[in-house]
Amino acid sequence: MVDGWKERLTTYTDKSGQVRERRSRIDVMMRVRGFYLDIQEWAHDDPFWAQWAVPSPITRGDGAGNHKIIAQVHSRMHQRVRERLPHLPVLLETAERVRRETAALLEAARATPFEEVFEHEGTRYLRILPKVNQIPSRLDHGSQHVYIKEVDSTGRRINQSIVEDDAFWAWAAIETLRHTGVRAEELTELTHLALVSYKLPDTSEVVPLLQIVPSKSNEERLLLVSPELASVLATIVKRLRDANDGKIPLVARYDHHERITGPQLPHLFQRRPYWQAQVLNETSIKRLLDRTLVATGLRDAAGEPLRYTPHDFRRMFATEAVTGGLPVHIAARILGHKTLTTTQAYLAVFQDDLVRTYRGFLDRRRADRPQEEYREPTEQEWRDFQQHFELRKVSLGICGRPYGTPCKHEHACIRCPVLQVDPRQRPRLIEIIQNLRERIREARGNGWLGEVEGLQVSLDAATAKLNSLSRAPADGRPQLVDLGMPLFTD
Repeated sequence: MVDGWKERLTTYTDKSGQVRERRSRIDVMMRVRGFYLDIQEWAHDDPFWAQWAVPSPITRGDGAGNHKIIAQVHSRMHQRVRERLPHLPVLLETAERVRRETAALLEAARATPFEEVFEHEGTRYLRILPKVNQIPSRLDHGSQHVYIKEVDSTGRRINQSIVEDDAFWAWAAIETLRHTGVRAEELTELTHLALVSYKLPDTSEVVPLLQIVPSKSNEERLLLVSPELASVLATIVKRLRDANDGKIPLVARYDHHERITGPQLPHLFQRRPYWQAQVLNETSIKRLLDRTLVATGLRDAAGEPLRYTPHDFRRMFATEAVTGGLPVHIAARILGHKTLTTTQAYLAVFQDDLVRTYRGFLDRRRADRPQEEYREPTEQEWRDFQQHFELRKVSLGICGRPYGTPCKHEHACIRCPVLQVDPRQRPRLIEIIQNLRERIREARGNGWLGEVEGLQVSLDAATAKLNSLSRAPADGRPQLVDLGMPLFTD
């Protein structure tokens, strides 16, 4: 029974029905092992637990390989950052562009009367009057949401107010995550009260700070607000105030982890999609992020759509901060980590030290070499260089000798080991082999033994090249080699 449970624990079935490897299987087994060991410890103090004190079905050997799995997790984490960090500017530019375009389309639609057509960016739209607003008592009050529809298509109507709202909060979430490195839960907990100021004791300069309330690590921390982050937060505050008569509404946030509803606070990441304001949750942020990624059209190395998670911005923030010169222990305090080991696991190593050291080695080696070696080539040298690669082309393929070296085989290409035979020239090679055999028979018949020896060397070289072509597959893929079955003797 235990062996069957261990075997079932190695895999799981996802929502799409695919069987995948369970990466946390060793963690699960170690929890079970710890529970059995705890029962044995409790039995020493309380006899009630003695009836349950049995040997643990999870042995010490079942936890072997946990360090390897942790190393693999860190490797995948670093690879995610290496893949996504170069595409971050595209994501930021797309989020800003979509925000501007949706806001411009919303303004154009609001300026158009109901049931009239307007044109925006070369596309004709019709502003729709919802049926609920067609009641005479509500007709004068207008509609809170703006509905439009493309005239030249038969598509469904679009609530442009919601589309613009989604684009704005997607941009706000992406910018805040990348400038602060906070967790998704901490992002949803940000309030207007978290913006505080601090006066430096030496210069009396007032600097803005962002207070991060205790979440995962139950530790409060303060982040220095950069000018870029200050611009984003100011835009969020202005949007909330403009929509609520100059005030930020007090909204209660529901904590999905603690299963409790918090007090009413002026949360920054709140929106009013319909009739009641609500605070964005982690699922909403992921959904907005996915929509922005669809607009980017980014693909990974496998050709699949590139996916970001809110935690990817936290890893990229740590990587950029440390590679930019920030000490690791300061980055740990900013990220709210209790140990440096956790912060170091977040850092995607791009091997900058290795690159800088190697470049320094090249600079020193170049400094020791004569300066005349770095001069511009003359026209004659450039013509000789081009002529060398033209002379490498022969009837059977390409000569692989390096530039500046003479032909050591006196242009007897069939004997040369550096000849790279083109697979398309296989029929020509077969004709050469047949011709060599006929010439050998003719030379033997006439008694030209010296000629026979030279022709035999050419025939052996040509036969070896033909056998090499036969072993190499035509599509370039590696070929399986039959090693045979081993023989066992008494």
